Amino acid sequence: MDKTYQPHAIETSWYNTWESENYFAPQGAGDSYTIMIPPPNVTGSLHMGHGFNNAIMDALIRFRRMQGRNTLWQPGTDHAGIATQMLVERQLEATGQNRHDLGREKFLEKIWEWKDQSGGNISRQIRRLGSSVDWSRERFTMDDGLSEAVKEAFVRLHEDGLIYRGKRLVNWDTKLHTAISDLEVENHDEKGFLWNLKYPLADGAKTAEGNDYLIVATTRPETMLGDAAVAVNPNDERYQALIGKFVELPLVGRRIPIIADDYCDPEFGTGCVKITPAHDFNDYEVGKRHNLPLLNIFDKNAAVLPACQVFNLDGTLNESIDGKIPTEYAGLDRFEARKQIVAAFDAAGLLVSVDDHGLKVPKGDRSGTVIEPWLTDQWYVSTKPLAEPAIAAVEDGRIQFVPKQYENMYFSWMRDIQDWCISRQLWWGHRIPAWYDEAGKVYVGRDEAEVRAKHNLGADIALQQDNDVLDTWFSSGLWTFSTLGWPQQTEFLKKFHSTDVLVTGFDIIFFWVARMIMLTMHLVKNEDGTPQVPFKTVYVHGLVRDGQGQKMSKSKGNVLDPLDIIDGIDLETLVQKRTSGLMQPKLAKKIEKQTRDEFADGIASYGTDALRFTFCSLASTGRDIKFDMGRVEGYRNFCNKIWNAARYVQDKGEDCGQNGEAYELSLADRWIISQLQRTEAEVTRQLDQFRFDLAAQALYEFIWNQYCDWYLELSKPVLWDENAPVERQRGTRRTLVRVLEVALRLAHPFMPFITEEIWQRLAPLAGIEGKTIMLQPWPVANEARIDEAAESDIEWLKTLMMGTRNIRAEMNIGPGKPLAVFVKNASAEDQRRLTENDALLKKLAKLESITVLAAGEEAPLSATALVGEMEVLVPMAGLIDKGAELARLDKEISRLQGEVQRVGGKLSNAAFVDKAPAEVIEKERAKLAEAEQALGKLAEQHARISSL
Repeated sequence: MDKTYQPHAIETSWYNTWESENYFAPQGAGDSYTIMIPPPNVTGSLHMGHGFNNAIMDALIRFRRMQGRNTLWQPGTDHAGIATQMLVERQLEATGQNRHDLGREKFLEKIWEWKDQSGGNISRQIRRLGSSVDWSRERFTMDDGLSEAVKEAFVRLHEDGLIYRGKRLVNWDTKLHTAISDLEVENHDEKGFLWNLKYPLADGAKTAEGNDYLIVATTRPETMLGDAAVAVNPNDERYQALIGKFVELPLVGRRIPIIADDYCDPEFGTGCVKITPAHDFNDYEVGKRHNLPLLNIFDKNAAVLPACQVFNLDGTLNESIDGKIPTEYAGLDRFEARKQIVAAFDAAGLLVSVDDHGLKVPKGDRSGTVIEPWLTDQWYVSTKPLAEPAIAAVEDGRIQFVPKQYENMYFSWMRDIQDWCISRQLWWGHRIPAWYDEAGKVYVGRDEAEVRAKHNLGADIALQQDNDVLDTWFSSGLWTFSTLGWPQQTEFLKKFHSTDVLVTGFDIIFFWVARMIMLTMHLVKNEDGTPQVPFKTVYVHGLVRDGQGQKMSKSKGNVLDPLDIIDGIDLETLVQKRTSGLMQPKLAKKIEKQTRDEFADGIASYGTDALRFTFCSLASTGRDIKFDMGRVEGYRNFCNKIWNAARYVQDKGEDCGQNGEAYELSLADRWIISQLQRTEAEVTRQLDQFRFDLAAQALYEFIWNQYCDWYLELSKPVLWDENAPVERQRGTRRTLVRVLEVALRLAHPFMPFITEEIWQRLAPLAGIEGKTIMLQPWPVANEARIDEAAESDIEWLKTLMMGTRNIRAEMNIGPGKPLAVFVKNASAEDQRRLTENDALLKKLAKLESITVLAAGEEAPLSATALVGEMEVLVPMAGLIDKGAELARLDKEISRLQGEVQRVGGKLSNAAFVDKAPAEVIEKERAKLAEAEQALGKLAEQHARISSL
């Protein structure tokens, strides 16, 4: 083995070997175990969430594969409709073209060209994470098989009355010219205005105060052109007499009713609210309750082409609605119309006031434009009938959420579910399998030929396919079964569906998880006709945040790329990477400074295993993750520790009894074997419960503290003792090799590369055959090998050795200087242990003698350590330079006294205590307590040495 651990020297070569040997393919003899990778966008690159997600999934898959399960980890990518179309459109813009110049067919050819050239980037990055997915089954949501599945699902749902076409409000992106999902809308806190406007009462009506008008408040004055009512709370006594009467809509002259609805808050503004059902989601619900007209001010009388192409797409006003919109506003951009309408109200004496008002402004996550609630014709899935069985599947335990509290989030969403808008006004995606005749009648089918045959439509009847495509979530909602060959009843579908675990973030429980459950249970059935669930367990993890708990975002300049941590990156490249594309110079400078301050030397190369182990160690169920580079460094050191231990074991591992030679186990051998059984059981138990953090902690504790720090040291006296029996030396060599080999198998799901590299060298020493560690059996604890007596003896021995080491440290005695030790209050059990481990103690603790004092016998002035009731005494005389040690102690005592005075003065200052944050005060108090405690110990030490 190389002297130092170099991850790059082993990672790429081992991954290529695993993949070329087809080790990732299903091959176990046990029950199937399936995980479907949440398909990352084909446009994307890995971020920390992907890194975390993949580390968790791969740990599960490697764990179950080693247990003998027939594992399938299905990879693939999502076509990412809006993101991909935007990317290719930008490329066209750089050449002075747009998609309309090319036409739909040529534009789609451009996208496929881009996908073939660049779309494999995410797959290459997943390989760098060591993810053991079955690449031979890689799928893409737009490949032929999945496209057929999407059409089949759409047709079946339509035939079952669960897909329909209707006119409803959607989130409309006026830049991208398409409806978008709620997930693609970001709410931004911004400073805005609240306009208070007078609406004249009709027919001579008066308010209780005698006014002939109502005052309504709005943050969007331009939508008043589409007002259908003014609403008041039914219990608001001020307006009860006006309910059922009318107001004259200013600028338009249309009479609209005054209605009563609980939606109105009497405490907000004047208690009167304008209702615009076609341009506000809440108003839309009020409009449905009161049967109000839907007056769309944006799309030319809602005129629509047969193939669902809205005339007006970019947020400009109509020429008219029923001839009632003043012509001077026709064709205006919505924000220009706002200015002119406010000016008109002011000129007419109807503008009461303009107040500052904080707003949550919805914007498209990709376009950045303000989203418009827009009344358009779209395709919808009727979700309530689908939601009922999906809720029942979680209630009765067929699907379980880990942690369980996320079930409440799921139930909350599902019990208040709204119909799902599945159409998008894009070109890239699964085109809706619906055709229109010239009269606008719609026909749904798998293809045009089926439509014509089913509806007896001759060749003389012209049909045009709907131009819209399906929401990306529709195709990804079929992911667990479409990737296995559905609608054909393939062997893979029968064997690997339902899947076992879905690993996902809480933010898409509704958008993806719930929709997968609904669609799967409706479309996929068992042989007895009962619905299949898509997965049995949903493991929900938190977001990966930076070390301060901030969400990672480009605008904050705190984004980390997992590949930069794996491979390393120099400071200048990191700065350029974090600031590229930022349009605001001030923000770019701020992020550059932050980056230079935090990463003065860039990011070192830590390797994949250290990063993966970090992710697993932080994976506490359901909590967001504070990612700390210090943890990665610590686990890189852990890799080094394992590597160095393996070099020692390889050197000492010959003649370890693998051929049946006689061997004898020492106390230390029996102890480490016993501890290994407990670790095997603990790691397995925690992985079964999805506690990756606790499994990683148990593994780290065993390898670092028990095996490397203690057992390797305890093995040396046996191996170095020329007089030790051959059988005992052979037993220790055997234990060194076999325990480390098992530990490597336990660690493999977390750290696949280093464990494979070392295992290849240790397996022959242990007499184990096999081509790869990943197909070796998972370690199973043997309770018969748990040796409580050995554990008790070694814990006693460790306590004694640590006591003498602490005395050396406190007294500043060199580690190589032999100590004469006295023991007091030694029980019969203590004396047995002293006798049996005399040589071991003298060797490892550097003791020249161990003297057991009789009852009442006095020892010289000594430093003391306790091992249970037994006292371990180290006489001080002759061991230290008394004058030099007292001088050193005086200096340290003086420093600590100054620290106590400084911090104590700070905490006694009322101004500081009143103004400082609670965590700062607590930190100072802890600092004071620590200094006082240290000062007390040094004073005791000073007195002890002075008396020598």
